[in-house]
Amino acid sequence: MSTRSRIGILLPDDSILSVYHHWDGYPEWLGVTLKEHFNTYEKASELIDGGNMGCCYSDSEYDSETGEQISVEPRATYYGGDEEAPILSKNFDEFTRIDCWQEYSYVFVKDRWVGYSIRHKWNDDYSKMTDCIVNEVEIPKKQTVE
Repeated sequence: MSTRSRIGILLPDDSILSVYHHWDGYPEWLGVTLKEHFNTYEKASELIDGGNMGCCYSDSEYDSETGEQISVEPRATYYGGDEEAPILSKNFDEFTRIDCWQEYSYVFVKDRWVGYSIRHKWNDDYSKMTDCIVNEVEIPKKQTVE
């Protein structure tokens, strides 16, 4: 099962450019990975420029010839195609209301990542979002094995 999320970068006019991230969106993995590997405005921008993705830092891929997972140099696994391009939201509220069933969202602000838990409420037939509950979450420090 996936933990869906959005990754965004705050632009100078307070708009947010963001993409969908499918796997492991919880702070203990995605938050830590963003802080460790995409910790500058340039790196965060480059990550988002690729569009919607399965994972921002994958070290394996499926080999269709052998039917096995193989090791690769860590990289983002983008979906590709015009419909997977980043979305520009005019403000933070609009960003949090993008409907991709996300549980978490992350925004790179000046020089750091800020994480949020996101919960949408819907009317009875799920045709209209009635509320969006947003809480800032702590992105933990990377755990090391001793």
